[in-house]
Amino acid sequence: MDTPLRLEVIVASVRPERFAPVVADWFLRTVRAHPEFDTGVIDLAHTPLPVELTENDETVAYRARLRQADAFVVVTSEYNHGYPASLKTAFDTAKHEWRAKPIAFVSYGGLSGGLRAVEQLRQVVAEIHMVSVRETVSFHQAKKSFDETGETRDGAAIDAAERMLRQLGWWARTLRSARAADPYPG
Repeated sequence: MDTPLRLEVIVASVRPERFAPVVADWFLRTVRAHPEFDTGVIDLAHTPLPVELTENDETVAYRARLRQADAFVVVTSEYNHGYPASLKTAFDTAKHEWRAKPIAFVSYGGLSGGLRAVEQLRQVVAEIHMVSVRETVSFHQAKKSFDETGETRDGAAIDAAERMLRQLGWWARTLRSARAADPYPG
């Protein structure tokens, strides 16, 4: 097997009473069953990035971590038909570190399951030269989708996660090889 793919899972919500840890922990258990990924977590609630996009020690370390990644998964909620401001700051804090790397989405929310936020995010990641993986995991009525232990019986989401990880792995391997052979001209 090739060198494991470095995957960074970005947890977007920073609200004090957020549901994000339940969804993120479920996804992390899922992805860690796949040995092709070496998985880390960037929880934006614990990664203070300045909204005015100034540089400090935290942003330097954050960009270095992004630079080392082969792929990303964003776990995001949907607030008022959009994604959290913390996530936009996270994208805008870096530039070249995102380029020619794949990204996938795990979303959650009410009736839409966060899918409106994901559609907006696809536009943002295209602008920063990322490859958005087609498959998405989404939890509609998220708080009803998980039991008290943080497990879900949502078969569609479980199946989507497996398909998404296969697609993400393919793109991550392909783009890592391409970047090594011919640096991205962005």
